[in-house]
Amino acid sequence: MKDDNFGEWYSEVVVNGEMIEYHDISGCYILRPWAMSIWEVMQTFFDAEIKKMKIKNCYFSLFVSSGVLQKEKDHIEGFAPEVAWMTKAGDSDLEMPIAIRPTSETVMYPYFSERIRELGDLPLRLNQWCNVVRWEFSNPTPFIRSREFLWQEGHTAFATKEEADTEVLDILELYRRIYEEFLAVPVIKGKKSEHEKFAGGLYTTTVEAFVSNTGRGVQGATSHCLGQNFAEMFQINFETEEGEESMVWQNSWAYTTRTIGVMIMVHGDDKGLVMPPKVASVQVIVIPVPYKDANSQGIFDACAATVKSLEEAGIRAEADYRDNYSPGWKYSQWELKGVLLRIEIGPKDLANNQVRAVQRDNSAKIDIPMADLTERVKEMLNNIQQNMFDVAKEKRDACIQVVHTWEQFVEALAQKKMILAPWCDEEKDVKARTKGDMGAAKSLCSPFQQPELPEGTKCFASGKPAKKWTYWGRRY
Repeated sequence: MKDDNFGEWYSEVVVNGEMIEYHDISGCYILRPWAMSIWEVMQTFFDAEIKKMKIKNCYFSLFVSSGVLQKEKDHIEGFAPEVAWMTKAGDSDLEMPIAIRPTSETVMYPYFSERIRELGDLPLRLNQWCNVVRWEFSNPTPFIRSREFLWQEGHTAFATKEEADTEVLDILELYRRIYEEFLAVPVIKGKKSEHEKFAGGLYTTTVEAFVSNTGRGVQGATSHCLGQNFAEMFQINFETEEGEESMVWQNSWAYTTRTIGVMIMVHGDDKGLVMPPKVASVQVIVIPVPYKDANSQGIFDACAATVKSLEEAGIRAEADYRDNYSPGWKYSQWELKGVLLRIEIGPKDLANNQVRAVQRDNSAKIDIPMADLTERVKEMLNNIQQNMFDVAKEKRDACIQVVHTWEQFVEALAQKKMILAPWCDEEKDVKARTKGDMGAAKSLCSPFQQPELPEGTKCFASGKPAKKWTYWGRRY
């Protein structure tokens, strides 16, 4: 059961729901078509949106030389424990170890340095869809924390900080839309603390999700302004209109297959997956229900006609004609896989030129005349999508607790809350004081939509004057 043993529930549902299979290397997983189809829906949306912004796709090597990787000290220190190194080719030792990319700043920026010479070369805006490897050692979890994962990573360079700042927020809004409009998962847009920002960057913005069952936050996707630090390290300069040499301003931004794990954690239930219609590869499953002596062929023909009508209306539909399984078994299997709308066609439906539609989320049953089928199904899918978001937001909001003192903070943390507290901007003390049995708490983000901070408000942790409101909690 999800509420009783969340970890066990999650491990079972990702396998039984046909999302993954385990690989013989720990922390690596096989993404099955049911999962990849979700990734493809998000990819189609995001790729079209960034192309409107004149961002172009490219592909850089999976391999990074050690010299290049170590060029930016703060950056590599942030990733060093997770970097996987290739040291042999066949039986021969390599002359120099080669890293497998944990991220591609150091792979791409030598190219930026060669490509950018003058103002006319800017902006340079690239994106790549690829895999990365981060050799996690603590509790690998499918989609959430794995040693290899899929992502997109954008890398851009501008003449001015204002242009870079604008893009950071434009991309972050696309990430919000992926979560809220496609995955029906509510997120909070905000800024990471100095301690939690991207290693080597100027500042990091994020969309933060929250899993109410575990009381843990999830960094959903990040959009970083790198400032001029990498430009200085990799000598990415351009000549201004005045003939002076100037460094570029850079951004990087990414979202990963973690998105799928967040969706499963937030929406899944004791029956299995719950698939938001917008990302489901099958939005409607049509199941024939023939009785003994019924016109089975007529029912099968009606199912085929139903699927055809739905597909012509742009609805992703399939029929399950397997004759070695009962209708009841099929109902359970498609519920396990998360399909939220089931259409049943039996002898009565055939005689009345109708179908019976059953919603997975609330078990509501309704008979729909064939003449009204596509419009009614579209309406039902839209309502299901919106209801999923509304229910998830209501659950998330019920877990948010405002605190003003350390004692209130500790109590809220024990209750698995997402904590909003006034803060002085000094984080190390909080992490140190919440280690051990309590479980280390981290800042999740300082929301862009800041509540009023009355003059004289003290930091919940230090008692110093508070500078802002910040969300806190345990996190994945």
